[in-house]
Amino acid sequence: MKKKSTKLKNVNRLLQKRADCLPNLPLSELSTFCSRLRWLKQARLEQITPKGNWRVWLILAGRGWGKTRTGAEDIAHYALTNPESRIGVIAPTYADARDTCVEGESGLLRAIPRVCVKAWNRSMGELILENGSRIKLFSADQPERLRGPQHHRVWCDELGAWPKSDAFDQLWFGLRLGPDPRVIVTTTPRNTEMLKGLFKRQNDDVLVTQGRTSENADNLSPHVMRQLMERYGGTRLGRQELDAEFLDDIEGALWNHEQLDKLRVQSVPELRRVVIAIDPAMTSGTASDETGIVAAARGADGLLYVLSDWSGRYSPDAWAERALMLYTDMRAQMIVAEVNAGGDLVERILRQKAPHVLFKPVRAIRSKVDRALPVAALYEQGRVRHVGALTQLEDQMCKFTPEHLEMSPDRVDALVWALTELSEVRRGEPRVRSL
Repeated sequence: MKKKSTKLKNVNRLLQKRADCLPNLPLSELSTFCSRLRWLKQARLEQITPKGNWRVWLILAGRGWGKTRTGAEDIAHYALTNPESRIGVIAPTYADARDTCVEGESGLLRAIPRVCVKAWNRSMGELILENGSRIKLFSADQPERLRGPQHHRVWCDELGAWPKSDAFDQLWFGLRLGPDPRVIVTTTPRNTEMLKGLFKRQNDDVLVTQGRTSENADNLSPHVMRQLMERYGGTRLGRQELDAEFLDDIEGALWNHEQLDKLRVQSVPELRRVVIAIDPAMTSGTASDETGIVAAARGADGLLYVLSDWSGRYSPDAWAERALMLYTDMRAQMIVAEVNAGGDLVERILRQKAPHVLFKPVRAIRSKVDRALPVAALYEQGRVRHVGALTQLEDQMCKFTPEHLEMSPDRVDALVWALTELSEVRRGEPRVRSL
């Protein structure tokens, strides 16, 4: 409500400012004013060009969020209110710039009133306004064309899909007209050096706006939204294209997001054996490790299924209650818990709350990586499935390397204990205690 009221105040202020002189405005200025007013009424607050000393406005948003419309409205407003300005529009290809940024449903020809357009040359990629402003199209795969032109403002569309950084490098040499030249970037996040470099500068000269597809649900078909979420919700592709998340695959990690997406299912067969694994934390402060709590099962088809991840930062009493709740919900047969840190205390905490639960203590005598390697092999062999979205667990899995263990991977530890128990890769007879 606060965002909406702020936007309405800005619109009312604009109306009040121009009300007295509206009848005397030339047609082009009146059209410009009405067009801008219409956008301010339609737009969400985060789509309106922000004030401040930023040099780059980086808009990282999901498909359908309104990135193209936001970029087009910014460029249109600048060109219409700054006569004789020179503006560049760069897209992955020339066809993208023409078909999406100018002629598209949310492009410049929709944002700029027709009466303000003097000429649109499709073949040359040049949009000329009545006030002398010129908007020129460029292709990221032809960076040499950016060597001569100079600009007051540049719009970079889908920067994450540009083939190389050459065009992005070249635009800066020509961005030198006027007292305050700026760049607008509208893109879906991709794991590229250009985007990561800009994102790291967000506390310097880059202003970052992030948004999900769901934020624009009012303007999208409910059927389409439901279909997208059912098919891609929680997947790597969905998190990138719909939720606009940066997803890093770290070189040397035992798992990667693409691999996990291929192993994802939405339903399970008959389950023959279900276990809950705990990697407990003995403290619960803000700087404490998480307690890993993962449910997994062996199916009637012989495959292993990771069912749920209830990990989090809990007190000992709280993680015991969570684990036992999951045990009941999943109708599990056993709780497996690492006892290196807590020793008999782990068993004692569980015994106080559920004396009859079957409990198996396990001790880590090898490194985390050595314990995880056989389990990673099960994934490579296609013997494991993830049921639904296990976002935080999967993020931790995809960062799991010997070089990236600064923080304890407690979710992964619990996963490893659960799948190790179910796959029977550990040697020796298990020691089982009835509580």
